Amino acid sequence: MTAHWTSNAKDPTTLHQPHEDGDLVIALCIAAASQGDVSALFDLGVACSTGSYGVESDLIEAHKWFNLAASRGHEAAQHCRADVAEEMTAREIAEAQRRARAWLADNTRRVA
Repeated sequence: MTAHWTSNAKDPTTLHQPHEDGDLVIALCIAAASQGDVSALFDLGVACSTGSYGVESDLIEAHKWFNLAASRGHEAAQHCRADVAEEMTAREIAEAQRRARAWLADNTRRVA
């Protein structure tokens, strides 16, 4: 995980490890993503795809976060998005894309 936005977490080295402060880590990650942190977008995708930090595994949400990170040039997110998409239906991918557009629209309004 990106250390600069997880400095309050006890062990912010990876989303794959169990973490007592999972809610805090995810909240910090969402806040960082809202500020444009591409690594935070990717980390949210990892959390959703693996069910880490108390986040229930959700491929639609994982695809959304990977798509947002990939759209900002995160190369690993491009690969992860493709891997997740292989496990999804066309309808689920469309929903993930809709959610990504909604997230972008909502966060664009907040910044403006």
